[in-house]
Amino acid sequence: MQTLSGDHIAAWIERAADALEREKVYLTELDAAIGDSDHGVNMARGFTAVRSRLDTLDRGDVGALLRGVGTILLSTVGGASGPLYGTLFRDAGQRVAGAAAIDLAALTGCLEAGLEGVRRRGKASPGEKTMVDALVPAVDALKAALGAPQPDGAGDGGAPLAEALARAAEAAKAGAEATVPLIARKGRASYLGERSAGHQDPGATSCWLLLRSLAATAGA
Repeated sequence: MQTLSGDHIAAWIERAADALEREKVYLTELDAAIGDSDHGVNMARGFTAVRSRLDTLDRGDVGALLRGVGTILLSTVGGASGPLYGTLFRDAGQRVAGAAAIDLAALTGCLEAGLEGVRRRGKASPGEKTMVDALVPAVDALKAALGAPQPDGAGDGGAPLAEALARAAEAAKAGAEATVPLIARKGRASYLGERSAGHQDPGATSCWLLLRSLAATAGA
C-alpha cells in the first residue's frame, strides 16, 4: 500500500474506536493520577460517535472525511481533549482538501498541519507533558521516512507507507513514555506541579494508540 484512500481512513477510525474502547480503563487510570479521570471515557465515546456516523461522511475526499471526523470529535469528546483532537483532524484534513487518496508525502504534511493546529490551540510545546510529546516525534519519524531510499535503491522515494507509519507509531510510543518524568505545564495536570512527575500523560498515550491503529491499518 502506497496511498491511503477514504476507505482506509474509515477503516482506521473503526480500528481506533475499538482500541480506545479496549484501553478506556487504562487511559482513565492514567488521567486519574493527574487529571479529571475522564480521558478514557471521553475518547472512547468520541470515536464511537464517529464510527456510528462514518456512513454520513464523504469517503471520496480524504480531506473532507478528516474534517468531518474532527467536527464530530469537537462535539462529542468532553474536556480539553475534544477541541484538541477536533483541531488535529480538521487541520489535517484542510491540508489535503480534495484528495481522493494521500501518499506518504501528503500524509506527512497532513499530520504536521494537525500538529501545528494542536500546538496553536493548546499553546503547548514539546516537554510540557501533553499530546504534543507524542505527535512531534511521530511527525519527525515520517519526515525521516520520507527521505529514506526506496527498498530497491532507486533514489529517495521514501520508505513504504506501512513501514513509515510503523516507525511513527513507535516514535509516538517512545514520546508518550518519555512524559513520565516530566512536570506538566499545561491543563489541570499543571496544578499539581512537581507531583505530576512520575505519571505518563494520558493525551500523549491516546495519541500513540491512534497512530498505532493507523499503522496497523496500513499494514493490513
